[in-house]
Amino acid sequence: MRRLLLDKTILWPFASGLVLALAFPRVNLASLAWVALVPLLLVMDERPFRSGFVAGVGFFGVVLYWLNIVMITYGKMDPVFSVAAYLLLVAYLALFFGAASWASCRLREKLGLSPILTLPVLWVALEFLRSFLLTGFPWALLGYSQQNHLPLIQSADLFGVYGLSFLLVLANTVIAESVRALRSETAKFPWKGVVVVVVLFALNLGYGTWRLGRHPDARSKTLQTALIQGNISQALKWNPALQKATVDRYRDLSEAAARKKPTQLIIWPESATPFYFQNGGPLRAEVRKIPRRTGAYLLFGSPAFQVVNRADHYLNSAFLLSPTGRVLGRSDKIHLVPFGEYVPLKRFLPFVNKLVVGIGDFSPGTVSPLPLDGHKIGALICFEGIFPDLARAYVNEGSDLLVNISNDAWFGHSSAPYQLLAMTRFRAVENRIWLARAANTGISALIAPSGRIVAQSPIFKTLFLDGTVGLGAKPTLYTRFGDVLPILCLVIGLFWLVRTRRRFGKTAAKG
Repeated sequence: MRRLLLDKTILWPFASGLVLALAFPRVNLASLAWVALVPLLLVMDERPFRSGFVAGVGFFGVVLYWLNIVMITYGKMDPVFSVAAYLLLVAYLALFFGAASWASCRLREKLGLSPILTLPVLWVALEFLRSFLLTGFPWALLGYSQQNHLPLIQSADLFGVYGLSFLLVLANTVIAESVRALRSETAKFPWKGVVVVVVLFALNLGYGTWRLGRHPDARSKTLQTALIQGNISQALKWNPALQKATVDRYRDLSEAAARKKPTQLIIWPESATPFYFQNGGPLRAEVRKIPRRTGAYLLFGSPAFQVVNRADHYLNSAFLLSPTGRVLGRSDKIHLVPFGEYVPLKRFLPFVNKLVVGIGDFSPGTVSPLPLDGHKIGALICFEGIFPDLARAYVNEGSDLLVNISNDAWFGHSSAPYQLLAMTRFRAVENRIWLARAANTGISALIAPSGRIVAQSPIFKTLFLDGTVGLGAKPTLYTRFGDVLPILCLVIGLFWLVRTRRRFGKTAAKG
């Protein structure tokens, strides 16, 4: 056992994963992402898959530690089963790291292709695959580590977050190959790779600086907006006896925001009304009075339902009311949380319960922007903010403002709310659109099209956050063409791997 633990093909990759995790919130040592993979890359030839897998375990094990808080505290799961589920997810995600290192080593062995050429392509292809495989979980893609470096992330309007992931992996690989060359008398120093990294980094930085200098946040039309952070405890949220107290708290905060400054749009978080707003009754009437008192539009989260073929379908929805209290529209959550809002393969997993109690499995909605005085609002509910294709779809449907409503109470005082905010920032940059984020316990924030956070709340504080957002999305390459870069990487990676199979077959035939 001791010998195994001291094995550098385990120790070095694991260290890589740990260091890489430090580049993400809350530690946020973003510069580490440019070198964190070097220890892994120096030893991966000896154990191609195992070394990458171990790095993935180290990385996701740290980044996703908060899952145990969700499952034990709110899911009431036995700690043993919680840890088992957490380790299974970490192992699944680590497979993508292992696949990248294995494929890169195979391409070097079979085709003589340098990792400088192959690993960035393979890494981005696998990050993209992770974004939709088994419903998708694109949490903590490598490029998100740079969220606080505004000049570096402006290229997201060209290639999305994947462009930064490509550049980061390329830099790590060039550094690793340079170290390898300096330690060897026969290996050639990768001068071409060094030049390419320097040029691409300079171009990325120059583009970002140029973009920021062109005032990407300015808009001719604006909305005075208030984000209401009710800070309702998850343990009390669905208690029927406290429904009126919940509405009263949101009413008081909304009216306080309107008294401070004339407000045009008030946003409450996901499931702010812990009852079926569409059902009518005194609580619905109370909610409808609030826009009349404040003179503002009101967007809020509420569970909903619709009957299809005589069966009830439950929805996680956002409603928009006019200043007169009229319902202008409803937008339903599209990308549901597995085991949170529905149980995949429920027939085969009857012993597994979802985390949201009191309501049956949710059904997905469709892209339905909400109309607001000649403009449209795209509502991203909860972790939909981490899916670039959804934000892009709303913008392509004419949305002039993105709103992310969430209930981050699940995460407790962990790093998860900070990670989620970091990823959501990229949706604003990719589509050059303002984004308003209202979260039950925080973090609530106003995010400009440059990715700049204009206003941000602390977590677990009862408050309102107000500010001005611009209306309108400016055209971007990413909004128009989407994930061209990762799709191209996926095609190239598959082509290379098919060639290794053919080369292997020809060699075997000759033998």
